[in-house]
Amino acid sequence: MKTTLSPMFAAAAAVLALSSAPAQAQVTGDAKAGEGKVAMCIGCHGIVGYQASFPEVYRVPRIAGQNAKYIAASLEAYKKGDRKHPSMRGIATSMSEQDIADVAAYYEQQGKQAGAAELPAPREPSAQVAALLQKGACVSCHGDNFSKPIDQSYPKIAGQHADYLYVALKSYRDNANATWGRANPVMAGMAKQFSNAELKAMSKYIASLPGEVKTVPESRFR
Repeated sequence: MKTTLSPMFAAAAAVLALSSAPAQAQVTGDAKAGEGKVAMCIGCHGIVGYQASFPEVYRVPRIAGQNAKYIAASLEAYKKGDRKHPSMRGIATSMSEQDIADVAAYYEQQGKQAGAAELPAPREPSAQVAALLQKGACVSCHGDNFSKPIDQSYPKIAGQHADYLYVALKSYRDNANATWGRANPVMAGMAKQFSNAELKAMSKYIASLPGEVKTVPESRFR
């Protein structure tokens, strides 16, 4: 789906989102080193269809093939407390900046090693969902077909699990929650426009699109 948005809105959203992201030191990630640092990750992200149970039951996100810069920014947000999920924050606070960079590089590269098949053309949304996506201005940051973000600190979301997307959107909307809120003013402003049913409809459509993110099973779980 390709949607034309106001350049001024898109630029403002991009600037605000970037300004809210944690500052990243100039640390270069090493995918090979990261391979030896993912023991705490594979128990959830290395099992196809693995479900978390907090704050509700949902499949954990596919992160193989995700942008390294986004993975690093997410871990820094958990470490800083802008993302309040207790398990993820506990893991992130145990990691150094180099650890975070290496793990992020590993998962980005893991998606490439798994092979990138040519993606089929995405299906068009219903008129109702198209209107919701237009209202949320989602493509202004996540790019064409929600798989080509305008900046690498934003995630690819096409093909991501619908239940995870829904939980993430609610976490941005209800960002004041002490145990699972996410502090990001742009995403909070976007998500607060919608009801639960509308967030579910958008999540379901985005999840149905062909995407580059995937779960690559660790050998012990295959």
